[in-house]
Amino acid sequence: MDAKFDIKQYMTQLGMQARKASRELIKATTNQKNSALLAIANTIESSKDTLLLENQKDLDAGAKKGLDAALLDRLALDDERIASMAEGVRQIAALADPIGEINDLKFMPSGIQVGQMRVPLGVIGIIYESRPNVTIDAAALCLKSGNAAILRGGSEATYSNQALASCIAEGLKAAKLPTASVQVVETTDRQAVGELITMPEFVDVIVPRGGKGLIERISKDANVPVIKHLHGVCHVYIDAKADLDKAIAVAFNAKTQRYGTCNTMETLLVDSAVAKEVLPKLVSLYDKEGVEIRGCAQTQALVANVSAATDEDWDTEYLAPILSIKVVDGLDDAIEHIHHHSSGHTESIITEDLTKARRFLTEVDSSSVMVNASTRFADGFEYGLGAEIGISTDKIHARGPVGLHGLTSQKYIVFGDGHIRG
Repeated sequence: MDAKFDIKQYMTQLGMQARKASRELIKATTNQKNSALLAIANTIESSKDTLLLENQKDLDAGAKKGLDAALLDRLALDDERIASMAEGVRQIAALADPIGEINDLKFMPSGIQVGQMRVPLGVIGIIYESRPNVTIDAAALCLKSGNAAILRGGSEATYSNQALASCIAEGLKAAKLPTASVQVVETTDRQAVGELITMPEFVDVIVPRGGKGLIERISKDANVPVIKHLHGVCHVYIDAKADLDKAIAVAFNAKTQRYGTCNTMETLLVDSAVAKEVLPKLVSLYDKEGVEIRGCAQTQALVANVSAATDEDWDTEYLAPILSIKVVDGLDDAIEHIHHHSSGHTESIITEDLTKARRFLTEVDSSSVMVNASTRFADGFEYGLGAEIGISTDKIHARGPVGLHGLTSQKYIVFGDGHIRG
């Protein structure tokens, strides 16, 4: 794009096309949407060589820019990841279509029937970083839920994303749906993001996926509603009435199964009544995995080679093999700590005491609250949503993993037979 390129005009054009496409999508049948999705999956597979070639351009450019190994790994496509993308689209096609569902239809005393119908949100803008597979996931979820999408991926994946955009466009054409149903922003200029998040006349919702800095910027500057979570400071609390074998297994998995995810445990809380028994065993396991422990004074007294946790540690999402541990004086103390330091993502209690479990479920105000389960289960696929566009820690509209239903709304519908209000 040349120097005379007008980003505002370009983004306005995308917005107008997306709004028009959204009005066509609302008329699309489930079979038509599924046909488009299956055609996209087939095109991804048949375009494997092109996708690998374009992805290599991104990898070469990233290496020249000095991107670290972890970022390059997230950026990379290979045969397995391409096959996984196609399979993911087919799985979304197999999900039940939420659009048009009518709930709670009932007669009123006046004789009218009132219910609620599930409808698309309209146009969804999605802003994300590095992983090219997000382009496909986002497109498929928006399409199945009847929404038009404007996708703005990271500049480091520009060649990969444009190649995937071509696959999406072919699938849409095959199903005779407007190609503007899914548009991938071509410019890497950051101004495009600024325009996208300030076009309420064209965009109904923004979903940012990326680091805390990106999401904070979007949340601060957008005048379009945003579905997001800033970070995941997740807790596991081992209660005095816990089965300690379960507790050790869950706490170990919640931290070490994957380090770089938002549903990974970052702080372990342990009741003082069982800390002496459980902490040495757990820390020994963490030590074998190379996990650095930062603990309170009581933790340091019970376990060797633990550095002192600072106030900042209790609020930190490490996304790394680092864990904060605090010994607490029972359930009330644990809940109080969570209230002060949780990001509202996911918390879990390990206990055999049903009363305490119910209190934890009731009093802990996070988007996912668990009993005797690893926080790593806070995921759309694990919750049976099929796939997710992201996690929301907001309390309005969508909360927790955002799947197809989270990309819809409801409107009231009324059936009458010439009824008039007296």
